[in-house]
Amino acid sequence: MTGWRIGYLGATHKIVEAVSKLQDHTTSNPTSISQKAAVAALSASADFSATLRREFQKRRDYLITRLKQIKKIGFVLPQGAFYIFCDISKTGMTASVFAHRLLDEVFVALIPGESFGRDDYVRISFATGLEQIEKGMDRIEGWLKKQI
Repeated sequence: MTGWRIGYLGATHKIVEAVSKLQDHTTSNPTSISQKAAVAALSASADFSATLRREFQKRRDYLITRLKQIKKIGFVLPQGAFYIFCDISKTGMTASVFAHRLLDEVFVALIPGESFGRDDYVRISFATGLEQIEKGMDRIEGWLKKQI
């Protein structure tokens, strides 16, 4: 449920108490629609969850295949997120410059890595459909070829 800003914890009482001390002061009051969506997600059949997992695996694998073909971009293989953290240091641009130019010049949005402590990385999401990912990667690859 990426973007819904809701989750749950299953842990011992001691761990729950410790987490609550931090969480209570940083997040609160998920929207009613997020709560209903979470209930629906937790009530979904195993088939539904397995189908979603396969779809995200397919998107991730496609994105990895495309990124491997781009010499100026490295990446960290995601193990459980809907994002790939990409090393753009070979482009000679900071993450902010890279992201702003990509958005302005070829209309591809991604997140600069400064928010994650790295100004030489960007975050690419694969939480959208495969068709959008293909379009985005075509644009990124074409744009980078013109930067040489």
